[in-house]
Amino acid sequence: MMTTTHDAPPSGHGPDDPETLALSALGWVLTDADRADRLMALTGLDPDVLRVSLTERETLAAVLEFLVNHEPDLVLAADALSRAPDELVAAYRSLSR
Repeated sequence: MMTTTHDAPPSGHGPDDPETLALSALGWVLTDADRADRLMALTGLDPDVLRVSLTERETLAAVLEFLVNHEPDLVLAADALSRAPDELVAAYRSLSR
C-alpha cells in the first residue's frame, strides 16, 4: 500500500502565496456591489474578463493594485482576511513583477 502526505494543496499554492491572497481579496471586493463596480471601472476588468483570466498574474495584480491604491479598502480587506495590509502590498509587488 502506498502512503502519501499532503503538506500543500494539490496546486502547490498555500494560503500565504500571492495568488491565493489576491483571490481572497477579490472575493472580499466582490461582496460589496459598489466596491465591485469601482474595481471594474478603475481596472477595466469586466465579469467576462475576470472569468477567463482569474488565474493570470496580471489580473490578480490588478485586483491587489486596486486595494493598494485606496488605503481604506486595503485596511478593510486586510482585516477581513486576517492579514496585515503590508502582506497584501507584498503580494501585489510579487504579482506585478
